[in-house]
Amino acid sequence: MMVQYLALKAQHPDILLFYRMGDFYELFFDDAKKASRLLDISLTQRGKSGGQAIPMAGVPHHAAEGYLARLVQMGESVAICEQIGDPGTSKGPMERQVVRIITPGTLSDEALLVERQDNCLAAIYHDGQQFGYAILDVSTGRFVLNQFSSVEALAAELQRTQPAELLYPEDFAYFSTIESRKSLRRRPVWEFDLETARTLLCQQFGTRDLIGFGVEQACSALGAAGCVLQYVKDTQRSALPHINHISLERSQDMVVMDAATRRNLELTLNLSGTLENTLAEVLDNTATPMGSRLLKRWIHQPSRNLDTLTRRQDSIALLIAQARFEDLRAPLRQVGDMERALARLALRSARPRDLSRLRSALQALPDIQQQLIGANGACLTALAHTISQYPDLAELLEHAIVDTPPVLIRDGGVIRDGFNAELDELRELAAGAHRYLAALEAREKAATGISTLKVAYNRVHGFYIEVSRASAEQVPLHYVRRQTLKNNERFIIPELKEYEDKVLNAQGKGLALEKKLYEQLLDTLLAKLKPLQHTAHALAELDVFANLAERAENLGYCRPTLTTERVIDIQAGRHPVVEQVMSEPFIANPLQMSEQRKMLLITGPNMGGKSTYMRQTALIVLMAYMGSFVPAEQARIGNIDRIFTRIGASDDLASGRSTFMVEMTETANILNNATADSLVLMDEIGRGTSTYDGLALAWACADALANQLHAYTLFATHYFELTELAGLWAGVVNVHLDALEHEDSIAFMHTVQEGAASRSYGLQVAALAGVPKKVLALARTKLAELETGTHLVAAEHTKAKKVQPSKKGGATAAQGSLALFEEPPLHAALALLDDIEPDDLSPRQALTLLYQLKEQRKLA
Repeated sequence: MMVQYLALKAQHPDILLFYRMGDFYELFFDDAKKASRLLDISLTQRGKSGGQAIPMAGVPHHAAEGYLARLVQMGESVAICEQIGDPGTSKGPMERQVVRIITPGTLSDEALLVERQDNCLAAIYHDGQQFGYAILDVSTGRFVLNQFSSVEALAAELQRTQPAELLYPEDFAYFSTIESRKSLRRRPVWEFDLETARTLLCQQFGTRDLIGFGVEQACSALGAAGCVLQYVKDTQRSALPHINHISLERSQDMVVMDAATRRNLELTLNLSGTLENTLAEVLDNTATPMGSRLLKRWIHQPSRNLDTLTRRQDSIALLIAQARFEDLRAPLRQVGDMERALARLALRSARPRDLSRLRSALQALPDIQQQLIGANGACLTALAHTISQYPDLAELLEHAIVDTPPVLIRDGGVIRDGFNAELDELRELAAGAHRYLAALEAREKAATGISTLKVAYNRVHGFYIEVSRASAEQVPLHYVRRQTLKNNERFIIPELKEYEDKVLNAQGKGLALEKKLYEQLLDTLLAKLKPLQHTAHALAELDVFANLAERAENLGYCRPTLTTERVIDIQAGRHPVVEQVMSEPFIANPLQMSEQRKMLLITGPNMGGKSTYMRQTALIVLMAYMGSFVPAEQARIGNIDRIFTRIGASDDLASGRSTFMVEMTETANILNNATADSLVLMDEIGRGTSTYDGLALAWACADALANQLHAYTLFATHYFELTELAGLWAGVVNVHLDALEHEDSIAFMHTVQEGAASRSYGLQVAALAGVPKKVLALARTKLAELETGTHLVAAEHTKAKKVQPSKKGGATAAQGSLALFEEPPLHAALALLDDIEPDDLSPRQALTLLYQLKEQRKLA
C-alpha cells in the first residue's frame, strides 16, 4: 500500500494528498505533519520506513468538506485520491487514483465557496509588449480576457478581480507586482504558447477559430487563457461543457479606476478589509447569490456604453413605476444560485440538493416570465424571452427527486417512489424485511419456547437470531452459531441466510439502479445546459434590476441623466454610505462642474466634510455609470472615462515607501494618466513634507490639472495661498465647507458654499480631539505671532552671530529657513547700539553713527 501511496504522491509533490482508506482520508510523512499543524488534528504513526515510524494523520470521509474548506482558505491545494477498484475482485492493495485536485481557484463545491463572491482562477502573461490577463470562474463558466500596456493597469485589474489563485510563467519579469498575493502558481512557459492556446480553446468551444468571440487578435491574453484552461483540465479531470464562451473586455468600454481609487472609495471592501460600510453593503439587497456577484462586478466595472446604461435605467424605472420589484423577489429567491448548480451539473459533481434547487428554479420561471411580459417594457420583455421556460425538465425533476433529498446519492433515498417500477420492486423487497423478521421472531419463540429470543440485523454480521447465554442450550440443532458475546449467543438458520442474501442483493441492486437513474437525469439536464446557462444569467441580471429598483425607491434615489456634454451637475447630492450610518439627517449638497468650472478648490475646517463631499461625487458618478439610480434630487453627468482619487495617508513599509512616497506615487499616476474627461479627487496634496515644499507641489499639481489636463478636479487643501488661483486661472472656482465658531468651540455646518474659507479652525478641532488646554494656549500664542508677522522681524544680527558660511561659500541650510521657534531678534538699530563703545568714538564717528540710527528709524 505504501508503494502505491508513494507513486501517487510523486505525481503531486507540492500539494497535500488525501489518500482514501475506508471511511477516512489519510495523509502520511510531511503531508501528515503539515495537515496536523494546519487543521489541529492528531498526528499518529503507522508502520516504519527506513527504520523510522511513518507519521500519519487523517480526517473522516463524511466530514472532509469542512477540512478542505479550511485548507483552501489558507491557500493550500489538495489532491483527492479515491478507491476505484472492486473490493471483491481486487488482489493486493485496492486500486486508487487521483480523481480531482482542489485548488483555491478551481472550486465548485458549494461548501467550499463564498456564495456571494466570485471565485476566479487567473493567469498573467507578458509577451514583450502587452500584459495578457485571463480569468475563469470554474463555478459558473465565466471566461474573460483583457490586455494592458502598463504594470499599473495590471495592478488595478488584479485589485478589481481579486483572483483566488494566480498563474504566471516561470520567466515572468514583473514578479514584484504580484508577490504579495497568496496562492501563486508558477507554470512552465510552454503552457502560455499562443498556438497551443488557440488549439486548446478551439477544441473546448468546438470551433475552427476564435474570430466569432472577438478575441483572435488578443495574443498575450490568449496565451494566458491557454494556461488557465490547461490548468483547469489538469485539476478537474473531467469534461468542462459549461465553459463554452470567452469574451474580451476593453478598458475604453468602462470607467477605469486604479487600485488606490477602488480602495479609497471602499466599493466592496472597507479600508479594514471587510464588507461593513461599503457601497456594496448599501446597494446589495439581492435575492440570489448570482445576482449579488453580478452587482459587485457592475460596481467595479462601470460601463461607458450609453445603450447598455439606458437599458438598465429603463428596466429599473419600469419596475419602480409598476411596483413590480417586490413581486419578483419571492420567485427570484426560489431560483437560488442556479449558475453554480449548473456548473456542478456540467462537472457531474451535482448533488441531489442541486437538482432539488434546480427544480425549484424551473418551477419559478413561469411566474417570473409572466410578470416580465406583463410589464410591457421592451427591455424586460427581451429578458423574459431569454429566461424562457422548461416545463419538461421541471416535470421530470418533480417526478424523479424526493421533496427533501439527502446530501449524497451514495446511500440512496434520492429517487422518488413511483418513478421507476424496478426500483420500487427492489425497495419493496428491502422494506419488507422488517415484517418478515417480526414474523420469524414470533414463530421461533413459539417453536423453541425461548421468550428472550429476537431476530435482528446489523451491517457487520447481517441477519441473526439472538438468545441469552442461559437459554443457549435450548436452541434447536439446525441453529448454527454465528457469534458469541458476553451475555448472548447469536445464530443463523438456512432460511434466514437465504432471505439475507435475497434482501442484501436487492439493496445493492436498488442502490446501483438509483445511481444509474441519477446519472441519466444528469445526462438529460446536460442536453439543455447552454440555454439553461443563458436563463441563469438573465435571472441574475433581473435580480440586479429588481434590487436597484428597490434601493432607489426605499432610499430616495433619482434617475441620472447621462449626456455627452462636458458637465457634472448634481443637485442635493448625498453620500450613499455615510447617510445610512449617521444617526442624524445627512446634509445634502450641490455640485456644478463644466468647462467654466473644471476645478473646485475646496477649503474649510478638518471634520467639516470635505472628504465626504469629494467621495460622494465620485460614488454618484460611478453609480450612474453602473446604470443605477443615484442619491440626489437631480443629476446630469457628462462623459467620464476615468476616476482617480488621492485621499488619505498611508505608508507601505513592506515596500520601503513612506507615507509621502505613497502620496507622490499616486499623484504621479494621476498626472500621467488623467485626461480632460477624467474625474480627479485630490485631498491635501503636499502635506507630507515641509510647508514650502508642500505648497509648491500642490500649486504645480493644480496647474497641471487645471491648465494642461483640464480634468474635472475636486482639489481640497489647507494651503490658503492656493485660493488665489481662482483669480488667476480660468475654470478654477473656490468653494468651502461652512462652520460656525462660538468662543473656543466650533459647529460644523457641512454645507458647501461658494468662495474660500476664512480660516481652517485647526485649534478648535484639536480641542474637540482632547488636546490639553496648556498646549492649545501655547499654540494660540504662537498663532497670534505668526498672524501679526512679529516672527518676521529682521534677524540679520542674530544670523551674523549664529550662522556660518558653508565651506563652498554659500549660506547654510539654516539660513533660508523660517525662524518660527527662535527668540524674536533685536531691531537693527538696537543691534547697532549694542556694538558701540561710546568712549572709543571720535566726534566725527559719533555724528556718522547718529545719521545711521536716523536712517534705520526711517526704514522702520
